[in-house]
Amino acid sequence: MKLASIVEVLGGRLLGDAQLDIVGLAPLQSAQSNQISFLSHPRYQSQLAESLAACVIVAPAFENLVAARPAAIVTDDPYLYFARLTRLWKQTHQKPQRSRIHPSAVIDEDAFVAHDAVIGPLCVIERGARVGAGTVLKSRVTVGEDCHLGARCMVHSGVVIGADGFGFALHQGQWEKIEQLGAVRIGDDVEIGANTCIDRGALDDTVIEDGVKLDNLIQIGHNVHIGKHTAMAGCVGVAGSARIGAHCTVGGGAVVLGHLTLADHVHISAASVVTRSILQAGQYTGMFPLDSNANWEKNAASLKQLSRLRERIKALESEIQNNKEN
Repeated sequence: MKLASIVEVLGGRLLGDAQLDIVGLAPLQSAQSNQISFLSHPRYQSQLAESLAACVIVAPAFENLVAARPAAIVTDDPYLYFARLTRLWKQTHQKPQRSRIHPSAVIDEDAFVAHDAVIGPLCVIERGARVGAGTVLKSRVTVGEDCHLGARCMVHSGVVIGADGFGFALHQGQWEKIEQLGAVRIGDDVEIGANTCIDRGALDDTVIEDGVKLDNLIQIGHNVHIGKHTAMAGCVGVAGSARIGAHCTVGGGAVVLGHLTLADHVHISAASVVTRSILQAGQYTGMFPLDSNANWEKNAASLKQLSRLRERIKALESEIQNNKEN
């Protein structure tokens, strides 16, 4: 693509040769003299100085650093600009779709698939399921009975939507299954990463609202409700009936226990375990810092004594208070 074509579609202020041909996108450190890259943070200025990139997308504050380059694009948010450029590039260069529905896909006659949805190899869409307009299912995606996906969703390989939730009643030492009679309702513009599982509800539906982004290998339990534009990184686990607000983020490997509520704009650090509801927006972390095994064992031993130490401190405080009163 010529730089002029990129700026015509995406905007930004172009410095240098508008007719420069760009053959690819690359990070600063590996970009070649016919590729475009971006600088989104001051810490990467050293990489910019050494980069061979023909064009670099920068914020106005760094315009002077690219003055000697063949070309640059100046924009308020270089990272966002680069994200949009990746989409433009894919739209321009992707190969035409051979068939909208792969012949190996299995679609129940009572399911609904929008006329422009794309169904990949070995997908299964069960009875009563609905796939909305512009939604793409990659290979081996399963959409269970009566589960609904909205418009413009991207569902990556191996995703299972609508498997039974983990519901059992204990009776005389044995587990009896609770039939999962709900479904899964997924809104518009949702992306679901490879091998993620979203369980159907026990009675009410499991709900994923518009704009939610889920990474690979995430487990969403039955009757979970996830608000709009929340994002979760890989290997997150959300237990049944948890309710997560809008515009939240959950870092990789974090766990949210069942029946808890997270307010809007709550951000959970990676590897944290959420054991209580969080009703105020903010960043929350719950993990034990990494240490050498010897130090960890000492700290763990100390933690076991905390309850006893607490009682001793309370007794000492009470004794001091009595002495003052006497």
